[in-house]
Amino acid sequence: MRVRMALIDTHCHLDDPAFDEDRDEVLARAREADVEAFVVPSITLERIPAALKLAERYPGIYVAVGIHPHAASTFSFEALAQLREWARHPRVVAIGEIGLDFYRDLSPRASQREAFRAQLELAGELGLPVIIHQREAQEAVMEELERWAAAHLGARGILHAFSGDAVMARTAAAWGFLLGIGGPITYPRAEALREAVRAVGITALVLETDAPYLPPQPYRGRRNEPAHLRIIGETVSRILGLSLEHIAEHTTRNARLIFRLPEP
Repeated sequence: MRVRMALIDTHCHLDDPAFDEDRDEVLARAREADVEAFVVPSITLERIPAALKLAERYPGIYVAVGIHPHAASTFSFEALAQLREWARHPRVVAIGEIGLDFYRDLSPRASQREAFRAQLELAGELGLPVIIHQREAQEAVMEELERWAAAHLGARGILHAFSGDAVMARTAAAWGFLLGIGGPITYPRAEALREAVRAVGITALVLETDAPYLPPQPYRGRRNEPAHLRIIGETVSRILGLSLEHIAEHTTRNARLIFRLPEP
C-alpha cells in the first residue's frame, strides 16, 4: 500500500497553453500523486492575469509575478507599477521568475540587469521571496543576490532549476536561499547537480517540475506535469539516503516557510 504524503511543486507553469486541453486532468493526476500545492511563476506581464484566474479557481494554486529575463526588453517603470499592484493579490506569494539568461540572450544583457535589479528591489520592498532564473550567468546572478541579500534583512528566495556546483550551492544556502530541484536531477550526466544536493542536504532544498518543461528521465521528450514531482522526490531520496516520506516532509516544510503558505 502506497504511503500518502504532502508534496509542493514550487515551480510549474500551469498557465501554459500546453495544458489548455486537459488542465483539470493534469491537476487530478497531480493530487493523486500527493502534490497538494503549486506555485505558478510568471514569464511575461501578459500571462499574469490568466495565472491569477487559475489561482482563484483552483485550491492550492499560488502565483509569483515577474518578468522573465527573456522578456526583459519589455520592462519599464509602468510594468514595475503593475507588478506592484498584482503582488498585493492574496494568492501572490513571490516575485518571479526573474534573473539573468546569458545563454539565449533574448533580451540585451543591460536590459536583463536593469529588470532584475528593479524586481529584486520590489521584492525587498514588499517582503516577498524571489524565484531566480539563471542560465550561463552564474557569477552575475550571485553578485546581484549578494548585494540584495546584504541590503534587505530577511531576503530569501529559490534558485529555480538549480544548475550550479557544490560551492554555489553552499554559498546560496548560507545566504538563506533554497535550491529548486527538478527533472535534471534524474539525468544520467547530472552528477555535479547530485553533488550539489549532497553538499547542502535536505534543509536547503525544495522540489519543482518546471512543467511543461524539463521532464524527469522516464518522460524525456514528452510534456512534463506536476504528477512527476514524486519521481524527483524519489531521486533525491536515493541521493541523500533518506526515505521519500522524510524528503516530502522537509521540502514541503521549506516551501511553506519560504512562501508563507497556509497549512492544508
